[in-house]
Amino acid sequence: MIWYGLLVTAVAAERVCELAVARRNARWSTLRGATVSGQGHYPAMVTLHTALLLACPAEVWLADRPVLPALAWPTLAVLAASQALRWWCVHTLGPRWNTRVIVVPGLPLVAGGPYRWRWLRHPNYAAVVAEGVALPLMHTAWVTATAFTVLNAVLLTVRIRCENRALAAEASPVTSVPA
Repeated sequence: MIWYGLLVTAVAAERVCELAVARRNARWSTLRGATVSGQGHYPAMVTLHTALLLACPAEVWLADRPVLPALAWPTLAVLAASQALRWWCVHTLGPRWNTRVIVVPGLPLVAGGPYRWRWLRHPNYAAVVAEGVALPLMHTAWVTATAFTVLNAVLLTVRIRCENRALAAEASPVTSVPA
């Protein structure tokens, strides 16, 4: 259980690093006239992701979940791959990456890195989904994995719609409104 607690703590530390990058990137975007969308769902997203990090060790401890090496090793590989994909997304988007929906006017959509794959329109969210399944299942916390997956699917539906609207609004030409 100690190794699992350390792993969850490491993932939590990675999330804190993400928030620091997001704050820096938000300042960069704001200086360039960015618009922020989807403020309503953001607290739910923070709550859900925090709950995942708390529920993983809690379920393991309270339900006395065993480690099954045949499950732990593959899910560790999925977790590592999800982290690599997430940071590839962060690197590819550069100062445009954020945990919030922030769009800088006039910038073209990013079409490099993992964003070049037309079959995977939201690679960062794919990383989040993979992490949300893998982290709890490493120590057979299946209730947490299931609950997070279902709630995250609902949240990502809202989030992706919001993000797509924000990007489409920026890409569409501005028309004048008759007086």
